[in-house]
Amino acid sequence: MIAHAVSPNAAAPADTELVIRALAGREDGFEELVRRYQRPIVAYVYRMVGDYDAALDLAQEVFIKVYNSLGRYRPEFKFSTWIYRIAHNAAIDHLRRLGAARTEEMEVEGHEGTTFEKPLASKAPSPEQETERGERRAEIEEVVAQLSPAYRELIVLRHSHDLSYDEIAEVTSLPLGTVKNRIFRAREAMRELLVARGITGM
Repeated sequence: MIAHAVSPNAAAPADTELVIRALAGREDGFEELVRRYQRPIVAYVYRMVGDYDAALDLAQEVFIKVYNSLGRYRPEFKFSTWIYRIAHNAAIDHLRRLGAARTEEMEVEGHEGTTFEKPLASKAPSPEQETERGERRAEIEEVVAQLSPAYRELIVLRHSHDLSYDEIAEVTSLPLGTVKNRIFRAREAMRELLVARGITGM
């Protein structure tokens, strides 16, 4: 007899449950964590280092570090925040090794990054509207690239990866008040740059 009922446990397991499985020696636990976070971590690191091949290598390094450090993960913290913190450190270390011109500034500020996506309205746009919005998004990304290293990673974490202010503070090791203040100033700087390009009402 074949049972067709779906168990309530069939829902996707929480990150912490996958960590427990991995620590118990079940390969599927860690493999699922990799599947969940591989693309966002690669994208995040790429926007920090600006080199896709390097981002792929660094993402692999991140997951190796995550695997080797699972025993030190504290479940009272979100796993996503923890892995972004590891990725953040890996990218900073990579840029330091390269002797990037902005390394000193990055070390002072504690972060680096380069993207922003403005949420779109829920109504289906016409092809013309979609083209215009695509051009606007490209403009916004160019503007974010012009922001100082003190602001860029905060914008990508907040608007592209949807991290809360508290989570951003955890990832970057910045005080919560500093995070809020810099995001506010980053948005003001973006607004000024967009206005200079003739874009208003963003």
